Amino acid sequence: MSSSHTNPNLSFRSQKLHLITLAALGVVFGDIGTSPLYALKECFSPDHGIAFSPDAVLGIISMLFWAITIVVTIKYVLFVLRADNNGEGGVLALMALSLRSAVSGSPRAKLLMMLGVFGACMFYGDVVITPAISVLSAVEGLEIAAPQTSHVVIPLTIIIVMVLFLIQRHGTSVVGKFFGPVMFVWFLSLALLGLYNITKAPEVLVAINPYYAVRFMLDHSLQAFIVLGSVVLVLTGAEALYADMGHFGIKPIRYAWIFTVMPSLLINYFGQGANLIANPDAIKNPFYLMVPDALVLPMVLLATCATVIASQAVISGAFSLTSQAILLGFVPRMRILHTSEDEQGQIYIPLINWMLLVVVVAVVLAFKKSDNLAAAYGVAVTTTMVITTMLLGVVMRHIWKWKMPAVVVAIGCFLVVDVAFFAANLLKLTEGGWFPLVIGGAAFFLLMTWYSGRMLLRMRIKDDGIPIEPFIEGLLAHPPHRVGGTAVFMTGNIATVPVALLHNLKHNRILHERVFFLKISIWDVPYVADSERLTMKDLGGNVYLLRASFGFKETPEVNKVMALAEQQFGHHFDLMDTSFFLARDTVVPSKLLGMSLWRERLFAWMYQNGAKPSDFFNIPANRVVELGTKVEI
Repeated sequence: MSSSHTNPNLSFRSQKLHLITLAALGVVFGDIGTSPLYALKECFSPDHGIAFSPDAVLGIISMLFWAITIVVTIKYVLFVLRADNNGEGGVLALMALSLRSAVSGSPRAKLLMMLGVFGACMFYGDVVITPAISVLSAVEGLEIAAPQTSHVVIPLTIIIVMVLFLIQRHGTSVVGKFFGPVMFVWFLSLALLGLYNITKAPEVLVAINPYYAVRFMLDHSLQAFIVLGSVVLVLTGAEALYADMGHFGIKPIRYAWIFTVMPSLLINYFGQGANLIANPDAIKNPFYLMVPDALVLPMVLLATCATVIASQAVISGAFSLTSQAILLGFVPRMRILHTSEDEQGQIYIPLINWMLLVVVVAVVLAFKKSDNLAAAYGVAVTTTMVITTMLLGVVMRHIWKWKMPAVVVAIGCFLVVDVAFFAANLLKLTEGGWFPLVIGGAAFFLLMTWYSGRMLLRMRIKDDGIPIEPFIEGLLAHPPHRVGGTAVFMTGNIATVPVALLHNLKHNRILHERVFFLKISIWDVPYVADSERLTMKDLGGNVYLLRASFGFKETPEVNKVMALAEQQFGHHFDLMDTSFFLARDTVVPSKLLGMSLWRERLFAWMYQNGAKPSDFFNIPANRVVELGTKVEI
């Protein structure tokens, strides 16, 4: 007997999928969703030297259509989203995944690591430019609605940007609920405006045929190559589809793109093209001049909301990327605040926030117009795209076990497109393209200096260290005076005796009743299951070696380790009876073999100014004993 009732679980899952998809609209697609404000306008920039004609409009619209189809839909949505590191995406997660194919410390591993880190550093260039270009381009709509207000564009942009950064410490959970619905209204408006304008010149729809893009490139080969540098602006934010995968999952991102974002964007670009064919004067601002006069001001307001949401998404992305980089060992420890009790991923890093605010305001004042920023934007986007494709090739071959010819064909096709976009943007180096390269290059230098310095410091401590097991054996054979309570010695190397223990024995001549050597490791996976988190070795005499592992998306908290050790190994920890011993190393640059002296000085400065381990691991301040030591590198 058949039942007419639907499965309630299926209905619930379907409802939940709709809600997650709506949320993804607000976070993932803000950047790419606001590209219609400036992308087509930039393609017809007078600097490109393309004579305006209906054929040129059809050629460029065809290029936009196929760029979105090949790069976003085929490359990112169908291929890159499959390269998840335990559900997480982004260039650092892709780097960690590709590193599994290389021997640790080998030249190949170093190359893959440097590629991934440079890709992450170029994202910081993107983070600086996105709020500036998107908010500027939205507010510039005022010049269309009321030309006499053009003098307020820059001050208003700066006010919006400052408010945006000032609210970061309160977290995005409150305003985040509105992001999805606002972006849905934005995409709906893009589609309706596009349809309204397509009726003016329906012949624009023939641009779906790639023939028009190919013919345009053959007829205007040099100009078409230059225009590629602006066509790439329709792809800004494609990397966010992959970077935010951990927050929403593959399905909601794919659904949102295929059923809402891509159709809305394409219809709007075709609408802008149709309006240009019918009204060539609209070239001054193709987006706002496609809007009926009565709706320009409401559209400026909606566009401003959409650009603020796009900016919010990349700022959150910068916090998330910095947190991952800290745990993977590329950035000094920083103060990280959690802004939501429910969402682990919602964090705020004060230092990064204020640095970004200063740089973004400086960028708005220096570049003044969204047109001037377009060149800088393209370089940041295309560099990350090329690096993602190269790392994807490694994953296809070594992780997915694809046959070499299939990898060569797939990656070859993607690289041809990516490198063409990248090369076209290199032509704009003098026009502002240098800016993201300077930011990315400076960040890369600092990250690699920190990473190399840490490796050097670890090597020096290991070389000077005393093997732990024979030392404890000898110590227990002739033990010093033992006092009540528990001592936890934080260590970076489980094979050697922590310097803090040596200092404690030398100065205080005591050993606690229970001693734990605690090593916190960060694995190249986003999350570690509690069942795999802890391992413990009994060294005898109530002395234990405890190792705790965390993923690069987790917060390594000592309290969590203590609670789990109690649960798994039966060791009760009373915080009021436990002391945490930390060695506070002072790094001394020297002429020993390692980095150049000035880089060692820079590393020493970064090391001394990083957040204290006690703050980073959330150890109660009144239970910490810090013992200083000097290490020459």
